[in-house]
Amino acid sequence: MFDEIKPHLIELRKRLAISVASLIVMFFVMFAFNQEILAWIVAPLNEALLSVGKTSVNAADGMVTTSQVGGAFFVALKVSFFAALLGALPIILWQVWAFVAPALYANEKKMVIPFIFGGTGMFAVGVLFSYYIVTPLGFDFLIAFGSFQFTPLINIEDYVGFFTKIMFGFGIAFELPIFAYFLALLGMLNDRQMIEFFRYAIVLIFIVAAILTPPDVLTQLLMAAPLTLLYGISILIVKVVNPAPKEDENNTDVDDDSDDLDIIKQLQS
Repeated sequence: MFDEIKPHLIELRKRLAISVASLIVMFFVMFAFNQEILAWIVAPLNEALLSVGKTSVNAADGMVTTSQVGGAFFVALKVSFFAALLGALPIILWQVWAFVAPALYANEKKMVIPFIFGGTGMFAVGVLFSYYIVTPLGFDFLIAFGSFQFTPLINIEDYVGFFTKIMFGFGIAFELPIFAYFLALLGMLNDRQMIEFFRYAIVLIFIVAAILTPPDVLTQLLMAAPLTLLYGISILIVKVVNPAPKEDENNTDVDDDSDDLDIIKQLQS
């Protein structure tokens, strides 16, 4: 048994090695621009502090701080790794495809370009949606709440972890149509199954939104709403790629069989 899976393990190790190597190279490239990346990451927070500061005396003194001796260095490492993962995503997806491709048919192997560009594009759309829509609204609400009583001093280490969690959460969530498309392409999913699972999907969507977003209703809804829309889009995609068998045809066959039985009974009588 081990001899049978050994070639697959060797291939998996090769694909993992290439993915890790690309991530390391991209990390050093991004580390050279860590200040610019950090400025981009902190921009929504600074805007929220400024907007709240206009309406609150205490919030006017709000600022971003660090509580560790090497806080700035570790933050630079975190933001560089975050950016490197985004930059290396096309290569990582290519390696995933290269590992799976030998088990696919020739017509399925032609979908490598849509898989790589579609997966990368939808992940980027999720990150941008989170950055330009979710985080400004969420930070304004969270920082404004209680700002008349407390001065907001935001720890940069906590903020970067919080920010990357939201970005990756939305990026992964927006991959739903891509996953649905390829499961349908492999014949593992059809539109009827997705429609029947819709009630449970809504529950799972809100659970995922509660886990990946801050503990407030606003940001949870801002994740749950587009996820529900993406689920509906995924149903349409799956219906085109792998539609479920029509029940009418099955019912027609049953009716024809029953008519034949009736004729036979009449002849026998």
